[in-house]
Amino acid sequence: MARILVVDDEEGIREFLADALADDGHDVTQAADGLAALQCLHERAFDVMITDLRMPGALDGVDVLRKARADQPELEVIVLTAHGSVDSAVDAMKLGAFDYLQKPLGGPAELRLIVARALERRRLLSLRDAVERIDAPLPPLSYGDPVMTPVLRGIEKVAPTNASVLLLGESGTGKEVAARTIHRQSRRPDGPFIAVNCAAISDNLMESEIFGHEKGAFTGATAARRGRLELADGGTLFLDEIGELKLELQAKLLRVVQERRFERVGGTRTIEVDVRWIAATNRDLEALARTGQFREDLYHRLAVFPLRLPPLRERADDIAPLSETLLARISADLGRPPLRLDEDAVRRIRGAAWPGNVRELANALERAAILAEGDLIRGADLSLQPGRTVHVEEGKTMTHIERDAIRAALDEVGGNRRLAAERLGIGVRTLYEKLKRYDIE
Repeated sequence: MARILVVDDEEGIREFLADALADDGHDVTQAADGLAALQCLHERAFDVMITDLRMPGALDGVDVLRKARADQPELEVIVLTAHGSVDSAVDAMKLGAFDYLQKPLGGPAELRLIVARALERRRLLSLRDAVERIDAPLPPLSYGDPVMTPVLRGIEKVAPTNASVLLLGESGTGKEVAARTIHRQSRRPDGPFIAVNCAAISDNLMESEIFGHEKGAFTGATAARRGRLELADGGTLFLDEIGELKLELQAKLLRVVQERRFERVGGTRTIEVDVRWIAATNRDLEALARTGQFREDLYHRLAVFPLRLPPLRERADDIAPLSETLLARISADLGRPPLRLDEDAVRRIRGAAWPGNVRELANALERAAILAEGDLIRGADLSLQPGRTVHVEEGKTMTHIERDAIRAALDEVGGNRRLAAERLGIGVRTLYEKLKRYDIE
């Protein structure tokens, strides 16, 4: 269903257009003149506008076209022109109109066809503007470890629905792969998959990143810009590290989840979106909600179907085949012939704790691939990576393992906390909390 604005001073034509499009399942708004059309455009975002070129009053169709294209550049415009005035329609297309229809109209079929073409063009442009490709191959979530069976079954059950999914688990456990898998198996796989890392974007830019902004909304906003929400329309919006989102934005996000509508930063026009919500976090959102650090109502909206992804240390049967898959990709990226792991390397990999999970394993393998002589990675190559392969010692708790991993990451980047957070795959705020919890200077 699309949002369509029909502008014509002749009531009979206006009603005919509106009825034909409504019968096709579209949400149609009518305007009797140019001023009324501009008011509609100011209050609401539309996908397509159909406007007569010749209308009485202060604004004709060309004026409406100019203002509409300036205000909503993504809007597709179809102009109506009387027989014998095709030159006017061509001039309108030079101003940005998608196509034109001649009066008298041939019938509903002609109208529906041109509207369908306009909507298809808008969809393709949105996919071009989308920040994530939807056709890249996905790595498997599991290589057969039984502990992953509940996760795979859960995805199989929830993917065909529109239910919101909350992915829980430590950093590097494959939450984004799980999100993309859900999208691929959903009822909207041809729609965009748009990811937002809530920990990687500064607070003052996050609102504009998600909701977009209007021209002049703040210093440097020289043009209107669609946010990730609009880019995800008809597809999936993946909010990674949702626990890092500040409370003010959580309140605004809650409204979109509930009502499927929002306004850009600095704007008053209501924009409606149809997105599938998937969020992910390595934090205990339920505990944060109890202490007021995360909105409880938003938590319940997002956690309709929670899925926990187990850490790599609990997936012993996945580690060796996962390492081989990662190593094949790393070899290609480094321009090297295919590399193999010897028995000692496999034994060390299987015995490591991997607090950074898949991300840490990939980093370790890449470093070993650089160090390796010939086409074989030996255990010694892995042991030359200080602080990255953490072996579980008897009596050592996960608290000790996590603290050691944080210290190792800080040592590797000379104490730079932002870089350390990136290496560990956590948000900066999360790192600061852990530094305070473990009393790490």
